[in-house]
Amino acid sequence: MLSVGTRVLAGARCYCYRRCYHRCYYPIVCRMRGHCPGARAPGATLFPRSRSGSAPASPMSVAGRVDRFGAVTVHLEPKHFPAQLDEVTFQKLLQDAIVGWKAEGRVAVWLHVPILQSRFISDAAHQGFTFHHAEKDYSVLSLWLAMGESRLPSYATHQVGVAGAVLDEVTSKVLVVQDKNKTKNAWKFPGGLSDPGEDIGETAVREVFEETGIRSTFKSLLSIRQQHNHPGAFGKSDLYAICRLKALSFDINFSQEECIQCEWMDLVELTRTEYATPITSKIAKLLLYGYREGFDKIDLKMTEFSAIYTGRPYKLYYKALPEKFENLISKGSE
Repeated sequence: MLSVGTRVLAGARCYCYRRCYHRCYYPIVCRMRGHCPGARAPGATLFPRSRSGSAPASPMSVAGRVDRFGAVTVHLEPKHFPAQLDEVTFQKLLQDAIVGWKAEGRVAVWLHVPILQSRFISDAAHQGFTFHHAEKDYSVLSLWLAMGESRLPSYATHQVGVAGAVLDEVTSKVLVVQDKNKTKNAWKFPGGLSDPGEDIGETAVREVFEETGIRSTFKSLLSIRQQHNHPGAFGKSDLYAICRLKALSFDINFSQEECIQCEWMDLVELTRTEYATPITSKIAKLLLYGYREGFDKIDLKMTEFSAIYTGRPYKLYYKALPEKFENLISKGSE
């Protein structure tokens, strides 16, 4: 069984983590305003509360909360830490607070620092805080207080890229491009990075249109590539999905900022050309097999479900069972 704890990032966003019996933490993102136990509590203070819930008197209070795992979240918002507050005073306040949190058995501290409050970062670093992650207008520092090595989760470590293999099912031609900014001019499927909150099918359709002017619709997921220490992902890991798309238009109007060539290429020719990336060649053969034998033999279909605990929708990509077997199993479970 997994239990859930949370810590606040900003506003309605809560960055959540799960802990298993091995005391491992797994980060997830929760945007359930008002329902997340990590939501900010008005009137919480920088200083640790007593067992009775009262807080020592202080003119400086911030939004914060102790989560169910015993970690404390502190926001250094300008309205609570005014410009006239000097770094020496802040360091003393933080030092005293850390002593109190340790006495109460808190396991960690999350310190959210708006960009305009960055002057306090060096003082926090002197108390042992380290950078955890940063967004465009704030950074988050963390401090492990419990015994042993830190068990706090790392921040996001992957980026997601998506390409669209757009097939003209009448002519058996597939849409390919040559990227402008690559050192080697190899044929590939058009694609790019997913935007936050964007489904992979939506990314594929959008990127294909932006690069080639071709409109299409999502049909299935074909493959996923995983690569670590990716130079284009700042040394992090990269997930690259290729989707099968069905063409809805056929007149190419490609972006000259991104591509040097774009064309409809015969699928058999794409499987044989030496001027294609290894992934493109492999997926071209997969497409050709599906075109000749039935796409049901290659497609990973998508079905949308609702999460049991939150009710939030998610999409599952999987190889579908033959309908005869699916119906047999369903009848057997009734």
